[in-house]
Amino acid sequence: MKLISTGLFAGRKTRLVGGLAVLVLVAAAVYSGGGETPPAAPAKEAAAAKPALTVRLIAPESVEWPRLLVANGNVVAWQEAVIGPEIANYRITEVAAQVGDRVKKGQVLARIASDTVASELAEAKAAVAELEASASEAKGNSERAAELKAKGFYSAQLNNQYRTAEQTTQARLEAARARQQAAALRLSKTSVLAPDDGVISARSASVGSLTQPGQELFRLIRGGRLEWRAEVPSADLAAVKAGGPASLVNPNGETVKGKVRAVAPSVDPQTRNGLIYVDLPVGSSVRAGMFARGEFELGRTAALTLPQSAVVRREGFAYVFRLEGENRVAQTKVTLGRQQDERIEIVSGLDAKVAVVESGAGFLADGDLVKVVAAAGKAQ
Repeated sequence: MKLISTGLFAGRKTRLVGGLAVLVLVAAAVYSGGGETPPAAPAKEAAAAKPALTVRLIAPESVEWPRLLVANGNVVAWQEAVIGPEIANYRITEVAAQVGDRVKKGQVLARIASDTVASELAEAKAAVAELEASASEAKGNSERAAELKAKGFYSAQLNNQYRTAEQTTQARLEAARARQQAAALRLSKTSVLAPDDGVISARSASVGSLTQPGQELFRLIRGGRLEWRAEVPSADLAAVKAGGPASLVNPNGETVKGKVRAVAPSVDPQTRNGLIYVDLPVGSSVRAGMFARGEFELGRTAALTLPQSAVVRREGFAYVFRLEGENRVAQTKVTLGRQQDERIEIVSGLDAKVAVVESGAGFLADGDLVKVVAAAGKAQ
């Protein structure tokens, strides 16, 4: 009985092992492609064939652009006049001009107390009147003495005394007239006048203060004229000519046009830069003391340009995407140059006849599949 039981169990075990082996073979066949599988590969290929972007192509355009020299510098007054009192130790009674006022030549800027000077002038006038009378009397005496001498009544010595008295009185009269003129001049200096048309840039005069020798009361920008003093490397000075155009950008971003007035004949030995003096239009938006960046036009040359939207900057380099084949793009490294408005110059790296992606290039990678459309929106 034990032998029969052992054989029975052995047969069952053999059938079980055989069934498991069959299941393993079926599963292996299914996973190895022997059976039906989901269509994963076709779906993946379909996804890979989908365009990354719909793009429009554009060709580089050749235009005439100005050749520019960029420089930095300060805006200063063309000429600034320092206005001070011409008489000292007199009190200021009125200030008639403030900073920013535009004044005319001869306009009163301040007034100085004139009472003392007026009294000095009146005294000088009285002295002149007195001496004019004395001079007239001395002249008459001299003439009568000459007549009497001719008749033999006066000696030559007495005649000379009368002539000397006449000359002395006349000299004293001339001195008195000079003092009167000086007093009148001092009286006129009690009004501080503008020496030229211009704009008041500084004021230190105040009512009640005493005038002092060499004191500054006002500063005047003559004619309201400003100039831009641009610093340019010595190697570029020869390229800039007097009378040429220039433009600068103020801190507000506004562009101001100017004209080169002069080029400095020397350079700074420390910086090796020279100054270019640019006249700015009166009434422009710039102010004295501003620091500004500007450009000088040195001529015009041809430039191969693209819209800035066609250029992508990555890792410090510039690239464009040109069409390679029918629907695939290739990333191309280019060198950039001048920039004007919304276009930029391509110096090297791109042929003039090669079309590139006009916009959206920042979303592309080298070798991407794209869908190209024409300007009218029709697929190519």
